[in-house]
Amino acid sequence: MRDLRGREMPGIASLPNLRDVGGHETRDGGRVRAGLLLRSAAIHRLRPEDAAAFAALGIRTVYDLRTRSERTTDPDPLSPETRYVALDLIGDEPQGGPNHLMEIFKSPVGARAELGDGRATALWVENYRRFVLRGSARAALGQLYTGLADARGLPALVHCTTGKDRTGWAAAALLLLLGVSEEEVMADFLRSNEGLRSFVRGALEQFAARGGDPELLRPIVTVQPAYLEAALDEVRRAFGTIERYFADGLLIDDDIQQVLRETFLEAG
Repeated sequence: MRDLRGREMPGIASLPNLRDVGGHETRDGGRVRAGLLLRSAAIHRLRPEDAAAFAALGIRTVYDLRTRSERTTDPDPLSPETRYVALDLIGDEPQGGPNHLMEIFKSPVGARAELGDGRATALWVENYRRFVLRGSARAALGQLYTGLADARGLPALVHCTTGKDRTGWAAAALLLLLGVSEEEVMADFLRSNEGLRSFVRGALEQFAARGGDPELLRPIVTVQPAYLEAALDEVRRAFGTIERYFADGLLIDDDIQQVLRETFLEAG
C-alpha cells in the first residue's frame, strides 16, 4: 500500500481501507502532514499475523466512532500503551443504524421493501446530513478534533465499522478545515470504494446467496458522491462555512482550529 506521495505504507491484509489522512495538497500550495492521522475499518478484524505491522504504525491513540453495541460485540484489540477513545457518532439512531442494517441484510424480502426504488441512496444521503446536525455526531466530532489538536496523542487512528461513512465524514471535514479543495476531498472520500473492494464483493455475494438482489445493497456498502455532497450542503445551509461548522457546530474555537492547522500542515 502506498500513500499519496507514492511512499510504501505497511500493508495489513486484515485491516481494510487503511490509509493516511495526510499527503493532500491545500488550495494555497501547502500540504497536509503524513503520518499523523490514519483511518481504517474496524480493527477487531486484525489477525495475529498482522499485529506486528499494525504495531509498526506507532499509533498512540485510537478513536472509535462506532456505537456501543458495535464496540461491545467487536471490541478493539489494543495494547495497554495505546489510548482508546470511544466516540459514538450516531448514538441510538435506529433508522440506518448498524443493528437496523444487519436485520435488512438477513432478509432479502425486507431489503427490497426498505431499500428498493432508490430508497437505499436516499437513506444514506439523509444519514450524511445527520452527520452534520445530529447532537451525538457534533459531540463526538468535537471531542475528536480537540483530541487531535494535542500532538502528544499522535499518531492517531480513527475508525468506524468499514471506515467509509462516519470515518469518511470525519476525515473530509478535517481536510476541508485544513484548506484542501472540495474536489480533492471528494476524490479521497471515494477511495474507500477501492479500499473496501474485497469486503463489498463478499457482502454482495453473501446477500445474493440468500436470494437477495445485490444491487439493493450496493448503495449501502459503497460510497457515492451524493453522500459527501449532502453533508457539504448541510454545512453550507446550517453554518455557511467549514470554519463556522467547527466553531458553532462542534465548539472548536478559532484557537483550536489554528492549532489543528499548525499541527497538520507542513511548514511552508
